[in-house]
Amino acid sequence: MSPADASSAPRPYRVVQWATGALGRAVIRGVLDRPGLELAGVWVHTPAKDGADAGLLSGRAATGVTATRDLGAILDLDADCVVYAPGRAGDPLADLDTVCALLASGKNVISMNGLVYPQAHGPSLVNELEQACKRGGSSVHGTGFNTGFMADVMPLALSRLSRRITHVYSRECSDFARHPSWGMVHHMVGFGRDEEAFLRSLRPTRTAMRSLYTESLHLVAAGLGVDLDEIDVDVDYRLAGTDLEITAGRIPRGTVAAARWTFSGLTGGRPVISVEVIHKADAARIPDWGDPGHSVRVHGRPSITLTTDDEWVSDEISAAAAHALNSIPVVCAAEPGIRTYLDLPPVTGRMDATASGGL
Repeated sequence: MSPADASSAPRPYRVVQWATGALGRAVIRGVLDRPGLELAGVWVHTPAKDGADAGLLSGRAATGVTATRDLGAILDLDADCVVYAPGRAGDPLADLDTVCALLASGKNVISMNGLVYPQAHGPSLVNELEQACKRGGSSVHGTGFNTGFMADVMPLALSRLSRRITHVYSRECSDFARHPSWGMVHHMVGFGRDEEAFLRSLRPTRTAMRSLYTESLHLVAAGLGVDLDEIDVDVDYRLAGTDLEITAGRIPRGTVAAARWTFSGLTGGRPVISVEVIHKADAARIPDWGDPGHSVRVHGRPSITLTTDDEWVSDEISAAAAHALNSIPVVCAAEPGIRTYLDLPPVTGRMDATASGGL
């Protein structure tokens, strides 16, 4: 490459990874592997990771990029984008101040913790985000796997094959038997709690789950041109009939081992968009509510159904990381402001013609 060619080559997008859980580590590896992206910084939760090399944290060779717990250091970085994955599925509004600070510093934010459709939370949140984007000349986009794809983008993609649509349904059933994270399985999902403790935890969990999945329902509604009057949330659960030995630790007999969340968007008192989220500690031992996998149904003329088993996506964490990585160029090129799936051109992956692998 001549000096003139080098000077005219596009500058890579400089990316900050916010938090280094399983998803964050996958994003770091993707940034390191992908031409056109450059790792600019990493933020971490725990003091033990503060100052560690980002490559080593992700299972790779040292990169020279050190992790920090200092928000100010991240804000001062010369970076184009922050992949915001705080490491917990929960209320996307909980860290709004941090997200707004990142946006105001001039960094686009790709959120892996909601903000798929911020308009679902009303004009106050929309105004706060838009003002932060205006100050920084930046954009915010929420993405992921579910939410961020299966519960919202996929139903809208399938809807283009149908007319006179009357109902849209999506279902995710996850088997946690081989999930390695104790915190995710026992703390966040709530498996292994006795019935009383699980019921006590439902109030804050219901608030967070409603906040997260309400966005998906409203995104689908906006895409289909319908207004939702309200969102109904229902939860059911099952207790383990015997001790369950799973990768993340034992689920004792008589404790919660499965839960089903149902979110229904109502119009005129009738459910028009439904999302079902099922978690099982060990699907082989808990037959209720069907097998692991995903389903999307668009009821219309004609009706469209997509049903997959749990092998359809070999690694949902890698899929969510890829969705974020593939979104970076599109989001960085977008006009400042809230940019949902409905506002952006299609996000696609990249072909690697040098990689081996069959069809």
